[in-house]
Order: sequence, then structure tokens, then C-alpha cells
Amino acid sequence: MSSILLKNISTAVTFDNKDRIYQDIDILVVDNQIIAIGKDIKAEESTEKVDCSGCVVLPGFVNTHHHLYQTLFRGIKEVQEKPLFPWLTGLYEFWKHITPEAVYYGAMLGFSELLRTGCTTTTDHHYLFPKNTGVNLIDEQLRAASEIGIRFHATRGSMSLGRSGGGLPPDSVVQKEDEILKDSERLINKYHDNKKFAMQRIALAPCSPFSVSKSLMVQSRDLARKKGVMLHTHLAETLDEEKFCVEKYGKRPVELMESIGWIGSDVWFAHAIHLNDREIKVLRGSGVAHCPSSNMKLSSGICPTSELVKQGVKVGIAVDGSASNDGSNMWEEVRRAYLLNHLKYGTEGLSAYQVLRMATRGGAEVLGRDDIGVLEKGKAADIAVFDLKDIAYAGCHDPLVALVTCGNTSVTKLTMVNGKVAARNGELMTINNESIRTEAHKIASGIVNKERG
Repeated sequence: MSSILLKNISTAVTFDNKDRIYQDIDILVVDNQIIAIGKDIKAEESTEKVDCSGCVVLPGFVNTHHHLYQTLFRGIKEVQEKPLFPWLTGLYEFWKHITPEAVYYGAMLGFSELLRTGCTTTTDHHYLFPKNTGVNLIDEQLRAASEIGIRFHATRGSMSLGRSGGGLPPDSVVQKEDEILKDSERLINKYHDNKKFAMQRIALAPCSPFSVSKSLMVQSRDLARKKGVMLHTHLAETLDEEKFCVEKYGKRPVELMESIGWIGSDVWFAHAIHLNDREIKVLRGSGVAHCPSSNMKLSSGICPTSELVKQGVKVGIAVDGSASNDGSNMWEEVRRAYLLNHLKYGTEGLSAYQVLRMATRGGAEVLGRDDIGVLEKGKAADIAVFDLKDIAYAGCHDPLVALVTCGNTSVTKLTMVNGKVAARNGELMTINNESIRTEAHKIASGIVNKERG
């Protein structure tokens, strides 16, 4: 049995059903769950004590959309200042060279950044399976997640509609539908854990309406519901996507999802920017991963977050792929989500509390989980501790506003996953930061140089 006592917490934000916020409080963790929240908690002599005076403590952030392999492809000059479709077609030429080793190290980089910035649960949407690389790329991500100690929802992404069939990606990176479905079932059978406090789960995630067939969407839906796993895809990200769907299917993206039964509590979508009022109501009960940095960099548009929340759509925050936002920094993503919301809605924008809830409990709800995302007795001990004892926070009179809008660092004092300290003051506890950095950069350089010749 292991135990940790977080003492003298200045502010603890629970995001429980009563929206309780505590001052000057302690939290006791035993093994993998929260055992007590209260003042002056007594603990065994062997319990590790962490002084959290001057700190804000939250449930760990939940990242609802990512492309981990893209951490190896940041700042590619050939695709800067381009919108989504030209950006993708340019990057496919580099991505076709990825290997299982690259997928492993790309995941390690992304996980490291996430843990350092307060994220305790992440998803990933891996849809790229170049020919001759084998199909076990998701296995490499799951191996990395287990080694580093992050809670991980891997999605078995897919692309089946290459350029020869009218899709966007080159044929060299797409797969046959029977191959995709066979591997999807293998991964579910081998890795999916639906128990409380599960560290690994699987979802099925055809990439997008412009890179998979309607047949694959339907077959993935049927397999997911047979196996009791969730569904995920990109949706309504750009006007180019909308045009593609109207021309190919005679329907807007959300209408297409309606027509094939891809709406419901077991479905979440990345982006969901270009929606009309009816479509927002249609998405009620489904989930949305809001990706502010990516949407800004690719000039995709602004997600209607306030309308989605008001209509009962589950909304979480996400970093998206590192080739479009250049980082996996969840703390910074929270800030940008807040600012982008206020750019769109002005004084009617979401509060700091509402945006932080979106990044924690909101993300948990998107992923269909009620055991994470809340600081409460009996919930998972996924906890982020943010130290506000810095000159950058001086003079701010609301710790939540300070957390969202102030500061010039994104590294937590402590990030705890499933009761274990995964990161402390920017240092990962389970891996060597520097060895991961150097090996990952070497692999990334080799892939990029190979394509450039």
C-alpha cells in the first residue's frame, strides 16, 4: 500500500456535483484513489507529505484529441502558413516514412509534454499505417503509455479512401477495410479495459469523411457497438471538408453522421467548428474535442463552444496533433480556449472556472468516464498541483483566473496519475527526459531528411 498526503492546499477545485471549491485543505491518496478531503488530515508515518501552500489543486487535465506521431514533425517549412487540405497533402509525403520506432518515440514525447503540463489522461487518434510498416503501431503507443504511466485511450484510426478512390491521402498510407477491421477487433480484445480506474481503453476512429468510405464508417460503428467501445472522428473542421461532403454525399458533415447512426453518447468528434443551429442541437449528448491552437494555426475557424455547452453537448479541450499546434501543452491549451471563446463571445464568454471544468471533468465526460475528472472521495487519484508562488501571479486576486490567464510557465509542481507521481517540477519520474529527447529528435531528423533527399 502506498499513500501521499497533499497538505495545506491553498485552493482545491473539485468540479463535483456541488461545484465545491475548498481553501486550506488536505487530500489523502491511498493506492490509486482519493480517500479523504478535509482539514488537518492525519496520516501514517510512512505516508509521503507534499506541502501545497500557495498552490491550486485540480483533477488532472483530460486531453480529448491528439496525433502523437506528429511530435516528430513540428515546424516543417514546406507546410507552414497553409490551411488543412494543403497542409495534409504536404505532410503525407513525410508521414509515409514513419516506423514503429518513430511511433513509440513520438508517443513518448507527447506523453512527456502532457504530464509536465498537468494532463493525466489522454487520447490519441492514430490513423496512419504506411505500407510495409506492419499494423502494430497502436501497440507501440500502448507500450509507451504503460512505461511512462499516463492514463491512455488509444483510438484505432484508419484511412481507406486514397487518391485513386477520390480521397485526400496518397494510396501509400491507406489500408483495405478488412485489414482495418481485423486489427481493430484484435486491439479491443487484447487491450480494452472497461473496469473502474482502467489505465488503457480502445476506441475506433475512422479518420474523416474525406479519407474513409461510408462503408468503413458503418462497419466501424457496428464493431464498436458490438464490443462496447467508443467512436471518434474529425468532423466539421473546415469549409473544404463541408464542400467535399456535399459534393460526394449530398449532405453536410453532421447530416452525414446522422444518416449512418454516428450520433450518441458513445461518439465524440474533433473540432466541430462549422455547425448551424440545428446541427448543434443534433450533437446533444455526443462529445466534442475543442482544439483551439490547431484551429487558429490552420485558420480553420472558431468552435462554437458556448452554444455547444448550452445545448448539452459534452465538450472537452484537446491539443490536437503537434504538427498543427507545435506542442502538447494542456495548460497553454486551456488559456487559448478561454481567450478564443472570449474573442467570439465577448463579455458573454465562459468563465475561467467553466473552461477549467471543460479541461477536466468535461474531458472525462466526453470519454464516457465517471471515475476521473473530479476531486472526490472514491475517485481516481489523478491530480495536478499548480504552484502560484511566483512573481507572474502576484497581484491577481482570483486563483482560477490566475491559473488560466497569468504566468509564464506551464510546468506543474506535481502531476499524479492513478495515485503515482508521474512528474515533479518538470521532471518525469518514470523515464529519462534527455534520452527520450535526443533519440526522438534523431529519428525525426532521419525521417525528414529521407523525404527531402
